[in-house]
Amino acid sequence: MPESYSKKLEKAFEIGQLCVGIDPHSELLIEEGFDDSVSSLDYFASKMLDELSGVISIIKPQVSFFERFGSKGFAVLEDLLIEANQRKFFVIVDAKRGDIGSTMDAYSQAWLAKDAPFIADAITVNPFLGLGTLNSTIATAVERGKGLFALCATSNPEAGTIQNALLNGVSISQAIASESALLNDAVRLTNSKFGNLGLVVGATVDQTEIGLEIVKDKSSNLTPILAPGFGYQGARLQDAARIFEGNKASLIATISRSALRDGLGNVGSVVKRDLAELTLALQS
Repeated sequence: MPESYSKKLEKAFEIGQLCVGIDPHSELLIEEGFDDSVSSLDYFASKMLDELSGVISIIKPQVSFFERFGSKGFAVLEDLLIEANQRKFFVIVDAKRGDIGSTMDAYSQAWLAKDAPFIADAITVNPFLGLGTLNSTIATAVERGKGLFALCATSNPEAGTIQNALLNGVSISQAIASESALLNDAVRLTNSKFGNLGLVVGATVDQTEIGLEIVKDKSSNLTPILAPGFGYQGARLQDAARIFEGNKASLIATISRSALRDGLGNVGSVVKRDLAELTLALQS
């Protein structure tokens, strides 16, 4: 029986609640002095792992920046995930998969199953075809000791039309958060601190404005919160406890581009400072 998702996340939190995104888009590679090629992609990804090893425990590779190179890019991603697993990183793959029926089951096989070619502890998923379309994926995740992070309240300006729309008097975002807590309760494992189904909530989102309240499920499990938007996108790590008041114990604060503000060779030292800043903020 695989180690439970909750236990793996608890171990990761012992090191810290900062997550670094590995997002090698073309502009970033060029800024770092590389050409936009598969070999540069491979070097960048490997160097990021070297810089982050022993500093943080959680990383988040963005699939699209590997996928754009086709099969060769996917090969780099596979190698990155194997190496990250060997180095004991907790890996959240930012894939945003979402579909119905056998199609979603195939995504589960690719990312979560026992023989999955891509090794991940969790993936991001899109619930906007209905959270119920993820039921079999959630079951697979629980069985395999994996997790999911469902998009809930993203910070892009186009999201408001759907996410802020009302469903039975509450926003779509709140409906996703509430149903996620119920699903976590339905599949909870004994003595689990964290539910297998987490939420993606942007750190720059005004949660009060959209009526979003993230609560514990009936079993008092915590819903993990993956929060992009710190650093380059404007949210400050020192404000994490205020932004996610009441949920700081389950917060995974994510930075990406800002980790490279002093260059690729200095990512480790930059992230160490950011981790200290976040940890101090969450202890307040």
